[in-house]
Amino acid sequence: MKVLVVRIKKGEVAVAKKAVAFVGKGLAVFVGIEKGDDHLILNNMAEKVANVRVFEGQDGKMNYSVKDKGYQILCVPNFTLCADTKSGRRPSFAHAMPYEQASKLFDNFIKMLSARDVAVESGLFGTYMDIKLDLDGPVNIILESDKGDKG
Repeated sequence: MKVLVVRIKKGEVAVAKKAVAFVGKGLAVFVGIEKGDDHLILNNMAEKVANVRVFEGQDGKMNYSVKDKGYQILCVPNFTLCADTKSGRRPSFAHAMPYEQASKLFDNFIKMLSARDVAVESGLFGTYMDIKLDLDGPVNIILESDKGDKG
């Protein structure tokens, strides 16, 4: 599983020119689900996302999480994060989990984030989305699961 966490002032997702999700200050979280990912990996990643410290305190250090601040998360499915670019010029998406399985796990990931007392809005799996983000920083953090370490 690969997740790109982006600190934002606000974010919006539209599908077919209709807004489907909007958040204020918080995080945009782009989610790539790979073959072999399971509920344990998703749960561990949900814990990381909810608690990753990317918001500054008065001392200017990133000591606070989205959960600490009571901010929101805009979660966007993004299979292209699973791209393998090690050879050639065209990315391979062979590591991405198939659509039907990934869709279910994405829905579960949203539930796992919400269960951590974080307000979550999401884009729609398997659709073309117009995504508008007002970045705060920039602060962009890549989180990756370690398939060998499920604990």
